[in-house]
Amino acid sequence: MNSKYMFSLIAVIVLISLAYVGVEAAGLQVIFGIVIPYMAVLIFIVGFIYRVMDWASSPVPFRIPSTCGQQKSLPWIKHSKIDNPFTAGGVIVRMFFEILFFRSLFRNTKCRINEGAKISYIWEKWLWLASLAFHYSFLTVLIRHLRFFLEPVPVCLQLLENVDSFFQVGLPGLFLSGAVLLASVTFLFLRRIYIPQIRYISLAADFFPLFLIISIATTGILMRYFTKVNIVGVKEFAMGFATLHPTVPDGIGSLFYVHLFLVSVLFAYFPFSKLMHMGGIFLSPTRNLPNNNRAERHINPWNPSVKIHTYEEYEDEFREKMIEAGLPVEKES
Repeated sequence: MNSKYMFSLIAVIVLISLAYVGVEAAGLQVIFGIVIPYMAVLIFIVGFIYRVMDWASSPVPFRIPSTCGQQKSLPWIKHSKIDNPFTAGGVIVRMFFEILFFRSLFRNTKCRINEGAKISYIWEKWLWLASLAFHYSFLTVLIRHLRFFLEPVPVCLQLLENVDSFFQVGLPGLFLSGAVLLASVTFLFLRRIYIPQIRYISLAADFFPLFLIISIATTGILMRYFTKVNIVGVKEFAMGFATLHPTVPDGIGSLFYVHLFLVSVLFAYFPFSKLMHMGGIFLSPTRNLPNNNRAERHINPWNPSVKIHTYEEYEDEFREKMIEAGLPVEKES
């Protein structure tokens, strides 16, 4: 059994047990319901701003965009305006498709060796579909949860909830975003387990957020469809949390605090993990710069000033020694 994901799995199980025992046995509802969530939100905001400011202040003296198309050169050579943008407008279009539709991942292929030592490339569509489903379902779940923090609930959130639950299966209605989120993150986890190349390069830090999100989705589904959490108490708790007048209503249940604690851990862990690609993609010099190196000369502004020693000055300094050594000089004296 792979120890990399076992460490992460054990860590998540310990977190779940810690929250459950802390609430059920020790009665620490205030700690797990108020103190830890507020600390997690504070760490998330400060950490996110710090990482973004650190990236923004990092020097990028040269144009280093990742390209997979023809650069603009001679007029009769076709230019790839999106994959190798030359202008800021081309960069905006490229970033738009990259952020909203994962265009580079859509173009991803995997290599396979066939009989006769022939290499073929196959479109890796399942990874693109799973990643797209995961990110959009996660975004939908986050936006949908805003109904707990707002009163009255905006019409746009009500419309989103109606669309998300249009596939009516029993009561309460089935939210497709929750099911898709759990299915897609499970696929991403299994992919890291069953593909040897991916398993080899995966670290415990790659498995931990997957297990954490799986646990968050699972506890959320359990509360909605099985244990029937007190939704009025949850609404009261969320409104108090958002208005900085936190309360701990009675009758919510331990599962809610486990779910909330896992979400808090994810928020606090987010700025210091690979999940920060959400903010980093906007500041990546491999994506947000036009590739115009052939048209413009880019000089590193951070280079220190260097005293130039010309050949004439060199010859004036060593002319006599050069003549004695028999070396040719431009001036005899």
